[in-house]
Amino acid sequence: MSVRPIRRSDYEALNRLHRQVGWPERSQAGWRWLEDNPARRDIDAPFGWVVADRQDEPVAMLGNLIQRFCKDDDSLYAATGFSIIVPPERTGASRCLIKAILAQPDLFACYTLNANPRAAPLYRLFGLKPGPTETHALKLSWMVDPLTCLKGRLLRRLLGGISAEQARRLGEPLMNARLFQPPRLQLPDDVVVLRDVRENSPYADFWRALTAEGRLLADRGPEIMAWRLADPDQTLPPILLGRMRDGRLVGTATAMMTKTSPIEPPCLDIIDLTALKTAPEAIEVLAGVLIDNARALGAAKVRLPVTNPDILDHLGALTPKARREGGWGHCHARVDDPVLAETWAPTPFDGDYAVCARPVPQPRARRAPVRASAVQGRFWKA
Repeated sequence: MSVRPIRRSDYEALNRLHRQVGWPERSQAGWRWLEDNPARRDIDAPFGWVVADRQDEPVAMLGNLIQRFCKDDDSLYAATGFSIIVPPERTGASRCLIKAILAQPDLFACYTLNANPRAAPLYRLFGLKPGPTETHALKLSWMVDPLTCLKGRLLRRLLGGISAEQARRLGEPLMNARLFQPPRLQLPDDVVVLRDVRENSPYADFWRALTAEGRLLADRGPEIMAWRLADPDQTLPPILLGRMRDGRLVGTATAMMTKTSPIEPPCLDIIDLTALKTAPEAIEVLAGVLIDNARALGAAKVRLPVTNPDILDHLGALTPKARREGGWGHCHARVDDPVLAETWAPTPFDGDYAVCARPVPQPRARRAPVRASAVQGRFWKA
């Protein structure tokens, strides 16, 4: 099999592969946005690979999301795969693609935080180990609309084996009018909506304070956040909240509305949740605010797709109220430095959730996506 980096001329073929499995397609601008990842440009890495046929047409693919990490004054780089698509007739191609992502130079880690039950055992064959030990198989969720969640479970039982084409014909039975209505978040006095992540913003001050703690952290600085928030294929802007104390930010949370498939209800995914060591209570406060507002925003549940022992502890009273999902070991990593392997505490931000989650489909009358700019962003109102 011929494996090569993704080219711009491959975009339509990549969308064709996504259609075959019912995964969200990207616009041309969306593929270029992925390519423009600042961390990828730092080290000039491919943003993915394809297996090509004799006509050099892509017949299988694997995305390559480069993450910049900060540790003290050092910048480190890691890679997480996303959107691995291998049709049944190309059995064995996944091994070639995984070998390609693992062969990249100058990375301290290669990992996935989003393995499905079928693929999870495969990663162990390539030296990726489940981790963190206590939470690698744990996803947390909080139901805020039990009736809609029940309808989703019934649909999965009735239609769980349908093809991607059948799912498209089915439509979106669990949508609701609240999703695209201008919302107003109900916030406590010490929680604010963040609309500015530029270098001179309170957010940038928070990031500098966070890096000064010396932890190994995926880069959430102004440059990366500006890129993350500019995804042109998002139909709803992300929610970015901050916890204030004594006039400065001590914790932040980022969430986005998703709909995993046509037969799933809308879900508010928490894709980042972090706080200064001196303010661990911000984790519970910010998660609680998202849970309290989720139903009014149109979500049936709130999900935290990746956690670690510290976050689990800092969620406080929210932890025993959560449903435990997962169970198959969705987090696997190969970390070459044993010290870094011990200190890395992955969060959803470290994974691929922000780049491959299925956005909530727009009503047919609405054509243009709702875009969020990092400078003047069209964020939710408080």
